[in-house]
Amino acid sequence: MSKIIKYVLHDIFRNRILLAYVILLSISSFGLFMMNEDVSKGLSSLLTVLLIVVPLVSILFTTIYFFNSYEFIELLVAQPLKRKDILLGVYAGVSVSLLAAFLLGIGLPVIMFENSAVGWQFIISGSLLTLGFVSLAFLSSVITRDKTRGIGIAMLLWFYFTLIFDGVVLMVLFAFTDYPLEKFTIFLSCLNPVDLARIMVLLKMDISALLGYTGAVFNQFFGSSLGIVLSITVMVLWIVVPILFAVRIFNKKNL
Repeated sequence: MSKIIKYVLHDIFRNRILLAYVILLSISSFGLFMMNEDVSKGLSSLLTVLLIVVPLVSILFTTIYFFNSYEFIELLVAQPLKRKDILLGVYAGVSVSLLAAFLLGIGLPVIMFENSAVGWQFIISGSLLTLGFVSLAFLSSVITRDKTRGIGIAMLLWFYFTLIFDGVVLMVLFAFTDYPLEKFTIFLSCLNPVDLARIMVLLKMDISALLGYTGAVFNQFFGSSLGIVLSITVMVLWIVVPILFAVRIFNKKNL
């Protein structure tokens, strides 16, 4: 597996798209921090990049890379290697690459301007969000052999988690406004890694106006510390569960 990881890392680090991603994140991070005298405002503005751009690039780059490497994966499957080790090796290589890009593009500027518990929570949230969407990308990629369909599934997942989900939650809350839905709202927020990342950051920043309904419920029921621990735990599940399903499908798939 280690040789597979090294090959994937070497292959991806030569990719100009990854370099462009790092440059884009760096320009956005330094620009937002320098335009705002208050560091917390810069961090709040950077949160939009974290919740929209990072998931989009993570899931789209991973899906495209997987299908572009399909012949290489087929070659590895023909060797005396376990399919689980092959897929996890490719997954580890892609995850490390995108995580390194995130840490260089956003993590480094955040530490330079906000080297505090809030800044580190921001970095942890972004790292977990990156890994979560890489896992979702692998799941969407192993479901189908068709590249166009795989990319379509990946984009649909991103669109749902970043845009549609909040509308669905608001519709549910509006339809059942006469019922106590606080605990159910917490359950709903756990079904969206993007929402969890937002809550993790804002609970630490303690900006009640930006928490939203689900974040306010988290803060009310669990307090900032326990709410963050719960969010991190569920985010880890969003990383582990999709890739486990992907491995199971890949093991049974006829390539």
